Order: sequence, then structure tokens, then C-alpha cells
Amino acid sequence: SDHMENIYGYLMKYTNLVTGWQYRFFVLNNDAGLLEYFVNEQSRHLKPRGTLQLAGAVISPSDEDSHTFTVNAASGEQYKLRATDAKERQHWVSRLQICTQHHTEAIGKNNPPLKSRSFSLASQGSANSPGVQRRPSQNAVSFFNVGHHRLPAGKRVPIMQPDHLADVREMMSQAEGQQRDLIRSIECLPASGHLTSLDQDLLMLKATSMATMNCLNDCFHILQLQHASQQKGSLPAGTTISWLEPKSSLANHFKNGAAQNFPAEINKPASVREEQSIAEPCQLTREPEEINPDEELEDICDNKEDDLGAVEEQRSVILHLLSQLKLGMDLTRVVLPTFILEKRSLLEMYADFMSHPDLFITITNGGTAEERMIRFVEYYLTSFHEGRKGAIAKKPYNPIIGETFHCSWRMPKSDVATDAATNSSAHSPSEQVTLPKDLEGQAEPDYYTVKFVAEQVSHHPPVSGFYAECVERKMCVNAHVWTKSKFLGMSIGVTMVGEGVLHLLEHGEEYTFSLPCAYARSILTVPWVELGGKVNINCAKTGYSASINFHTKPFYGGKLHRVTGEVKQNMTNTVVCRVQGEWNSLLEFTYSNGETKYVDLTKLSVTRKRVRPLEKQGPFESRRLWQHVTESLRDGDIDKATEHKRALEERQRNEERLRAETETPWCTKYFLKDGDGWVYHKPLWKTASAAQTQQTDSN
Repeated sequence: SDHMENIYGYLMKYTNLVTGWQYRFFVLNNDAGLLEYFVNEQSRHLKPRGTLQLAGAVISPSDEDSHTFTVNAASGEQYKLRATDAKERQHWVSRLQICTQHHTEAIGKNNPPLKSRSFSLASQGSANSPGVQRRPSQNAVSFFNVGHHRLPAGKRVPIMQPDHLADVREMMSQAEGQQRDLIRSIECLPASGHLTSLDQDLLMLKATSMATMNCLNDCFHILQLQHASQQKGSLPAGTTISWLEPKSSLANHFKNGAAQNFPAEINKPASVREEQSIAEPCQLTREPEEINPDEELEDICDNKEDDLGAVEEQRSVILHLLSQLKLGMDLTRVVLPTFILEKRSLLEMYADFMSHPDLFITITNGGTAEERMIRFVEYYLTSFHEGRKGAIAKKPYNPIIGETFHCSWRMPKSDVATDAATNSSAHSPSEQVTLPKDLEGQAEPDYYTVKFVAEQVSHHPPVSGFYAECVERKMCVNAHVWTKSKFLGMSIGVTMVGEGVLHLLEHGEEYTFSLPCAYARSILTVPWVELGGKVNINCAKTGYSASINFHTKPFYGGKLHRVTGEVKQNMTNTVVCRVQGEWNSLLEFTYSNGETKYVDLTKLSVTRKRVRPLEKQGPFESRRLWQHVTESLRDGDIDKATEHKRALEERQRNEERLRAETETPWCTKYFLKDGDGWVYHKPLWKTASAAQTQQTDSN
């Protein structure tokens, strides 16, 4: 009590990224348990600019420096403060902690445990029903009669046996249902009147009940792991250990749901229950699935991202998010708000790089090594514009580990330019490539097929592998990409770490390439995307290489989306082609013979990909996996989209935690680890080589 004096003084308060740090006059009111602040000391007699209830708060010195600390109120509000030096910070932190402890303990003393009763709102319908109206004499704590059971005196708690875990799970399911009803009842209260959803006692009850359920779920998870480890020691090797009941997930507080009490799972939308009930991926079949292109239909989905409405409406959320970030912070583990998401997965975005399959197929038609390198550069530079859906920069879904995406394209052979010089008879027998035996004897279609598959092979770090092939043209591309996101102030930068390799089997050539960085600019106004950085394309066999620069717009002047590059023969250091223009509009290619070629990307025809219908897709294929999020975003229901997204992310975290604790490695489906990269399990260069060897042996 000697340290319970009121203190006051100036501290710096962080408001947001735009306003930054500002000096404010703070007053610690120990009697009321409040931390108040004013614009300055002279305005102290006026109404405070802000007030925090300290009961139940957490006072945390920051580890970023010796001056900063945070005050996290039970209501969820946070003050980020900075003192002039370490001594002053310690003075404020210690006084705040003493005051917080005093008023938190006072709540327990002033509100003794009530008799055991169920939640009074659990079965009384909506907040507008007569049973929910509050009498003026009621306080918030007595309004929600939340009780607990006491054990009879002298009775000891029995030791929990493994076969009792199912009973515990049932009781926790009931508690989760009651707690969810409690949260829903609070949120349904009117915004004004004697009792509102912002009542300080109700906010405290909401926060502590949520924390209690989370803690209980963690404890139950430990018991399950302990039971599983005991079983593992007594079961034969190779036995798969599964949960006694569906694994407990942290309570999700859905606003849209029925008001039934039990079981808790009934209160969740059916689609969310489906998302959470998918079994551990390694317990599903991880055998590669051969996708029949004939089952795929031309894609009619058009998810252009030109709507600014959600971004405009949620600007305060963006500001709050930015206020929590530091320059250079890795955003890999930062959960971004749902309304800034595109309506597709990152794996599908990689597929959109193949939206001009006619240009991809004609690479191998080049009559010389020089021409093939130039054709690859032309294709490469035309592949990015379709990857952006509209002018508004939004973020694709982060793929969950094990997620896959399949599609294909069909190009009529009459629409693909051919070159007589590419006749296979022009190559030596060693360069001849034999198709796999299962393709021999089939009637040759009048179109080329390009097949694509992508898989999320790692979660931390987030690594995707993708592979595309055209068997008829004896060419394929294999790539792996690690997306590293960083906060850069008014923009977000994404570095695409990894490498791709294009294989032209007919010519025995391999072209290695990298990908540029991507930047989301002006994230507080109208967000837009630009590419930046230098990429290289190399063919070791022919000695040709290309260097391409994606230029970011300078602060003053300059053009948007500018790109320059050159193709040269390394042995002679001769430049054979130069390119300049904009990667999303007009490109100009100037060749060594003086000829110039213009490519207008706005007029290039885009070939629609072919995708299997949702009902034929597996549970981990992108469109089926994210279908409820996509449908909710398309309907403009951000809350519902967030529910489905949270269910998927929570399941992934639980599975990852289980694998770590049981030391179970992740099993990929289509890609195999190869050094620092990932390679498709059955690439064309292997299957074609095996077929050629088999044919040689038979001869």
C-alpha cells in the first residue's frame, strides 16, 4: 500500500504508422484502477483523451529497447508507451503492475463464487427477448450467473485414467458450447441502454472466459499427448496413433449460428465442421494421383479484384494492423485480415503464369539455340500480367501444407506456330526422345495439352513446388518458390526465393531462371502491385543467358512497371537481343539484325485453364479446400469468410504441433526433396529417359 500513490507525467504514446509517436500526459489513478491520458498537463482538468481499466491488464516491458512498454487491457485495447529512459520505464511499469494486481484481486474478493447454475442466457433466445432485459439494479457480473462446482470437503480428486479422457472431452465440449453462447449473448446486446455489449464487466468476462477455455484446451492437449505416448510405447512399430475423439480446437466464436447448447460442434456452420474434421493429412492417402485431363472442364470462374469497397470500409483495421508492425518485420507468421485476400490460392496464382501456353509451346520450335533463348525470354516476360487479377493489389490465400492444385490447357495445333527446322529428324539419334509407352498407339489429338500441378511442400518456411509439361512437345518446367514477406512502411515486399528449370528434351537443353520480387504499394489508399529486382536466365549447354531488370518506380518521376533486359552469347559476350517496355502492357524486342518486334500484352489472348469440378476434387485441392472462404468473399460476407479461414488455419497449426511433438515427418505427395530444392516425382525427363532405355533394350 506504500506504493499505491497516484503518479503522473509525460510519456510517448504510439498511435499508428501515420501519426507515429506523440507526447501525452498520463495519470495513474490508483483508487479507480485507471490509466488516463490527456493531450498535455494543462488539459488535465478536462475529459481524458483515453482511459484503460487496469483490472486484469498485463503490463509488459518491450524487448525492442529499454524505454518501451505496453499496457494490454482485458478488453483487448493496448497502449504502446515509451519513457525517457530505462529508470523511468521501470518506475511506471512497477507502479502499474502493483495497481493492476490490487484491482484484479479486488474483483475476486468483491465477487465471490456463485452457486452452481448454467448460463442464464443460454436458452433464452435473442437479446431482444424479455428474459434478456436487464433491471437497473443488476450488475454485469450477477446478470451472467456463471458458477462452478465445489468438491465435498475431504474428498480427493481421483487420478485421471486414460479411459476417462473421452468423458473429459464431452464435458469440455459442453463448456465450449456454453461459453460460445455467452459470447454471442454479449455481442447481441444493444449498443445503448442500461446494459450494452461494451460494458466493462462484460468485456472482462468475455476476455477471461475465452482465456480460460484456451488454457483448458491446452491442458487437455497435453493429456492426450501423454496418453498417446504411453500407447506408443506398448504398441507394435508402425501403428498409427490417433486421437480418442476429434482433436480439441480452440473455441471459435461465431456470430452466425443456432443458439442450441449441446454439443458445441452443432453451433458451427456445417462447412466449418467439415474443414475442421478432415483427418491428419498423413493419415489420408499421400499416393500421387494421376489426373485425367478429360475430366477437366474449361474454367468459367472470373475473380477480378477491382472492388475497393472492403478496403475502404476496413481502413481502421489496416491502420491498427500497421501500428503493430515494425520495419523489416517478417510477415510469414502475421495473420492478415480476410478482406484483403484474393479469391484464390497462391498455388492457383502460379498456374496463371501459364496463361499463354501457345507461347510456352513454341519455345522448342526455335531453329537455333539463340532463337530458343529469345523465345523463352518473350514467354517469360508475358507470364506476369495475368498473374494479377485486376488493378487492386490483394493477397492470395496462403496455401496450407499438403494443399495441391491441378489444371491443364488445350491448344489447337493449328493455333501454334510451327517451324520446319524443328523437325526431329534434324537432330542426332542421341537427341531423339521416346515418349512413354502408355502414350504410344493412341490416336493423336488435334490439340496440345499442357498439364500443371502445384503442391505446398512446407509451411515454415512456406515453400511451393509446381510443375508443368507438354508431352507432345517434349518439354517441361519444374520450380520451387519460398515466399518471404517483409513490412516496408507504406508497402509490403515479397521475395520469391527459389529456382525454376525449363527442360527442352528435344534439344537436350535446360534453362534455369529465377523470379522477381513483388511489392504491394500504397496500402493505405489504393493498393497496387509492382515487380522489382534482377533475374537471370541461363542455358549451360548453349552458353546463352539473359539478364532482366524489373524497375521499381522512383520516388520522383519515372514510369511504372518498367522492364529492361538483354540476351547474349556468353562465349563472345555478344548481345543478340534487347528488350524494354512495361511488363503489363507493351514490350519492345530489338534483335541483332536490326529488326524490332512489339508485343502488346493487353491484346494477347488468354487461354482459359481447365479444372476438374469441385465434386471431383480431393479435400486438399485448392478450390475445394478454400471454397467456403471464396464463396463468402464473393458474397461480401467478411465475417463468415474469416470463420472458415480461421478453421483451416487452426487445423493446420494443430496438425503441425502434433507432428512436432510426435516427431512425425511430413509426407509430400507430388514433390521430392532434392538438395535445397524440390523436384516433381515423375518428371518428363525421367519418364522419357526410362522409355528410351526400355526401347533400346528391346531392340
